[in-house]
Amino acid sequence: QVQLVESGGGLVQAGGSLRLSCAASGSIFSINVMAWYRQGPGKQRELVALSISGGSTNYADSVKGRFTISRDNAKNTVYLQMNSLKPDDTAVYYCMATARPMALSPYNTYWGQGTQVTVSS
Repeated sequence: QVQLVESGGGLVQAGGSLRLSCAASGSIFSINVMAWYRQGPGKQRELVALSISGGSTNYADSVKGRFTISRDNAKNTVYLQMNSLKPDDTAVYYCMATARPMALSPYNTYWGQGTQVTVSS
């Protein structure tokens, strides 16, 4: 099993910054994708940013130029630097990872418990 623990959420004024962290632990041989999703009030969960082990990244149009995803593979940790925050960014942010416990095992998908980000106007 793999556990994902997020941290770094909180309350910030519009225009401010926050940095989220997500550390993966447990039976991990390798991690392929690490990503951040969010779910705002009354909205569906949506992809914010993802990082693939080869180095490529992808962002939702709404956060391009403001958010940056990065990862420390040695620590099995992914970060989300969020700048120029807007009230519309208010949501619960979830970490997601695809990981496998052994070299020939399939990848499974794991989720963190979520961390609240609230942006005040």
